[in-house]
Amino acid sequence: DLPRVLDVLARVTENDRVLSELDLLIYEQQIIDSLGTVELIVSLGEAFNLDISPADVDLKDWATPRLLMADVERRLSHLS
Repeated sequence: DLPRVLDVLARVTENDRVLSELDLLIYEQQIIDSLGTVELIVSLGEAFNLDISPADVDLKDWATPRLLMADVERRLSHLS
């Protein structure tokens, strides 16, 4: 189900590179900005039924699509 994280990221960023380049530095490459991050938090919350507070997001943990998937997986594992 984690590939859905990439789908959400691709929709929010309007950039399909995030689907195949899992180590793409999405903030350094300016693929996503602070407003996009807020939209991503809301979209991931809706897609995975997660309550993600912006204060709980460390952008180092979301620096690449691969790291973002790992962070969502960690958050989901804390629910079960």
